[in-house]
Amino acid sequence: MKYLSTRGGSERLTFEQSVLTGLAPNGGLFIPAQVPQLPANWQTEWANLSFPELSHRVLSLYIPEDPEQGGIPSADLQRVINKSYATFRHNDTTPLVRLDDKDWCLELWHGPTFAFKDVALQLLGNLFEYFLQRRNEGKPDDQREKLTIVGATSGDTGSAAIQGVRSKEDISIFILFPHGRVSPIQEAQMTTVLDDNVHNVSVEGTFDDCQDVVKALFSDAEFNAKHRLGAVNSINWARILAQIVYYFSAYFSFRKQLGLKDSEPTPPTSSYYAKRMGLPVSRLVVATNENDILQRFWATGRYEKSSAPASTSAASSAQTEPAQGSSDGAQQGGVRATLSPAMDILVSSNFERLLWYIAYESQADANASASQLEKEEAAGQQLASWMQSLKTEGRLVVDDKQLSIARRDFAAERVSDGEIRDTVLEYFTRKPTAAYPSGSYLVDPHTAVGFKAAANVVGKDGSKPHQIVLSTAHPAKFAEAVTSSLESAGAEFDFERDVLPKEMVGLLEKQRRVIDVKPEGKPGVDGLITAVKRVVEAEADVVKARTHAPNTASV
Repeated sequence: MKYLSTRGGSERLTFEQSVLTGLAPNGGLFIPAQVPQLPANWQTEWANLSFPELSHRVLSLYIPEDPEQGGIPSADLQRVINKSYATFRHNDTTPLVRLDDKDWCLELWHGPTFAFKDVALQLLGNLFEYFLQRRNEGKPDDQREKLTIVGATSGDTGSAAIQGVRSKEDISIFILFPHGRVSPIQEAQMTTVLDDNVHNVSVEGTFDDCQDVVKALFSDAEFNAKHRLGAVNSINWARILAQIVYYFSAYFSFRKQLGLKDSEPTPPTSSYYAKRMGLPVSRLVVATNENDILQRFWATGRYEKSSAPASTSAASSAQTEPAQGSSDGAQQGGVRATLSPAMDILVSSNFERLLWYIAYESQADANASASQLEKEEAAGQQLASWMQSLKTEGRLVVDDKQLSIARRDFAAERVSDGEIRDTVLEYFTRKPTAAYPSGSYLVDPHTAVGFKAAANVVGKDGSKPHQIVLSTAHPAKFAEAVTSSLESAGAEFDFERDVLPKEMVGLLEKQRRVIDVKPEGKPGVDGLITAVKRVVEAEADVVKARTHAPNTASV
């Protein structure tokens, strides 16, 4: 299995290279050259596997065993996986909870930082460690390969990435987060980690500014080569690969709980790659908050940083734009602060992968006689053109056929802050049912977005399928949003009693370490790039001095 860039070019990388490189030299994201199909007997042979065992089966389809080909021997891969998920608090790793007859919730927050990012970042941290140990075996300190991780977070990625690599040899991590735009618990989870290799950077700007800085550093060939940058954001393919597994886990758990046999209906889930591999999926729902760039894309065929008049839409079949002119805080320009801060972004880096498949399928349909390589290159050229347009004009536009391809697999819904509050309250005040005797179920604001979006989709077509909503974070991480949603309605609720896990007690009072940066020399992102480079360089000097310091230990 080789990996190619979404923005074209003939270069094909191994799995190891794609993980350690993160971002392609031309700015593209790595995707597998082929999406593997599931083995014929997967529904029976995988049905009773544990999460780590299931993870091994899925990952092995993408990772060869031969180290010479950038792969991982089977036994080594299983050990890396076992180590990654030993940190989770639940035996099922990502348990599926039934809320009533047709509503299900996949709890992805049982890892060390109480967020779904742990599923991928515990594994990614151990993959970094494994590959570096293999490369550095027998090397003296001054010749060892080192990795400098630079990442941006709107909340959960930062703490999960830090927990994944803290105190790991030959790795330093710098996490950029927008000052005042992450929840107090999220900030504390990052800044109270005092390990020498962990550096939290509070940025005067938005999450998109942080993300732009990270992309600029990766695109700076000289800086990247000097510091050997590694990626923990969703630009890193290993994160996507790790997350494919929990859709299969949900599928098997669903069937077990309903006692289904192989010929009976299967559940809708939310993974494009899992669906392409062969997992039975009926509908994928993209849920957005008031920062609704994705919902507007599926409505209009325009992916743009601010709302445009409906009459300028590229897709004649979708001329309306629900967010336009709404009275509930619809996005009209920059990022809007909402009750679901981890979704407060304008540009989703990982969306580029889906755009590549849209471009590829439209090119393949138009040029049926072209070779596979020619189709891939044409898709890469189209994607590169789109991303250049997004960079220079603040938007990219797909045609009607390309939009129809996007709509074939996905629906998209937008959820306001008011709807988030209502949904949190609705699930907390639910009455007991036969399937869920306790009735009440407390969700974080991001999970509430998912529940409301799913309900909206069902309401539009009148169908009543089983729905699995991904619960991405423990509600304790968003105390203010949860508390305001419940107390304003007079619900009987005590945060410490009903929500706060023992691992978070006293967290806000712990000692912290954080570096504050603001633009240097130039305004905006250019000035932030200069400031962050200075921070990374300063730490590199400290590490270098430490490495070359005389060893005074007794022998």
